[in-house]
Amino acid sequence: MQYRPRHAERKLAELSRHFKVVLVVGARQVGKSTLLAHAFPDLKAIVFDPVQDRFGVRGDPDLFLDNFPPPLILDEIQYVPELLPALKRRVDLRDQPGQYFLTGSQNLSALRSVAESMAGRVGILHLDGMTLVEMAGGGRNEGWLKSYLEDPFSLLDITAQSTPPTRSLVHCLWRGSLPGLLDAPDSIVPDYFGSYVQTYIERDIRLMENIRDLADFERFLALAAALTSQEINASQLGRYVSVSPTTARRWLDLLANTYQWLELLPYHGNTIKRLSSKRKGHVRDTGLTCYLQRISSPDALAASPLLGAFFESWAVNLIHRQFTDLAMPPQAYHWRTQGHAEVDLILELDGAFHPMEIKCKSNLSRHDTRGLRAFRESYPKEKIMPGLILYAGHECYRIDPHTIALPWNAMTSV
Repeated sequence: MQYRPRHAERKLAELSRHFKVVLVVGARQVGKSTLLAHAFPDLKAIVFDPVQDRFGVRGDPDLFLDNFPPPLILDEIQYVPELLPALKRRVDLRDQPGQYFLTGSQNLSALRSVAESMAGRVGILHLDGMTLVEMAGGGRNEGWLKSYLEDPFSLLDITAQSTPPTRSLVHCLWRGSLPGLLDAPDSIVPDYFGSYVQTYIERDIRLMENIRDLADFERFLALAAALTSQEINASQLGRYVSVSPTTARRWLDLLANTYQWLELLPYHGNTIKRLSSKRKGHVRDTGLTCYLQRISSPDALAASPLLGAFFESWAVNLIHRQFTDLAMPPQAYHWRTQGHAEVDLILELDGAFHPMEIKCKSNLSRHDTRGLRAFRESYPKEKIMPGLILYAGHECYRIDPHTIALPWNAMTSV
C-alpha cells in the first residue's frame, strides 16, 4: 500500500524536537506504527505482544533498555507496563529530545502512567482514522477546520480549490477511514472488519475487562453502532443486552478508552434547567458501524434509515480528526433543549463558540438553520461565530448572514 501523508506529521515532528518521549495513541489500525516508520525510517522498532515476551522485558526491563539504546520505537507499550519505570529512569539521565517513540491503542492505566510518571518529558499525539484530504494524498496540507476557526467566511475561497474524492458519500461512509482499506476492493471490506472486531475483542477487551461472555460485549458493540449520534442512556443500553446500567456505562468507557467511541458533553451555558444533560455518543469509524449493522454495500447504506445518523457521526469524527492542525484543540459540545432545539456540534476556543449542524441532504434552506438561530438567540451575551452546516451537497455558499453551507467533500488544495 502506498503511504499517504498524515496531518499529524507536523505535530509529530514538533513534539520530537521538544520532548524526550513521544507517545502516539489511537485505535487499532489507524496507522500509528506506519506514521512513525515513515517519519523515522532509520529507527529500530520493537513490537510488544500481550502474551509473548520475546526480549524478556517484563522480567528485566533495564537489561532490555541496555540492549536496545535510543532512539527507539516501542510499539503497543500498554502490554509491558513493567518497562515504564525503567524508561523514566533512563530518559532522566539525558536531556536529548526524541529518545523514545511509543504507541498505544488503550487509553488505560498503562498509558496514563506514562503521562503521569513522565510529566514534562512526554508529548502525546492522538491519531485517528484518515480524513478525505489525507486519502487524496494531501495530508501535508491543513484541513478546512483551522481556516473556519480563524475566519469562517474564508471557507468560501478554500473550497474553490477542492479536489472531490473518487467515491460517493455513501461509499466513503461504508468503507470508513482506516488506512488498511485505502487500496482494497469493496469485496474485502466485510472480511477486514470481521477480523478487526474479532481481534479487538479477543486481544484488547479480553485482557482489559473480566467479561464472562464476550458475545455479550459484541452485542453491546453492535448496539452502540445502532445508536450512534444519539444521546446516551446507559439504562436503555444495559436493558437491551441484559446488563446493569453500571456495566453498560463501564463498557462505554471501555470503548472510549480503546478509541472506538467518542462522547460529546452537553453545553449548558446559563440555562441548565432547560437543557438536556445527556452526553451524545459517536462510533469513531462508520465502516465499522456499517459492518456491525450488517449493511453489506454502499447501495444498502443509501437505503438505510440509519444513513443520517451515520453521516452525523462521520462528520463529527472528520472534524475531530482535524484537531491535530491546531495548536490548542477546542472543547466540543452538543446542545439540545427540552423543546428539541439542537445543534449537533459546538466548538469552544478562545472564548468563542462555533456552532455546526450536520445534514444528510443535498439541498439546504433557511429552515435548516433553525437550531443555529436558536442557539444564537439563547446566548446573546456569548461570542458566537458564524455557524456552519456540513451537508451532502457540493456547493459552498452563505445561507444567511450568519451561516455557511459547506459540502461534505470540501478540502484544501491537494
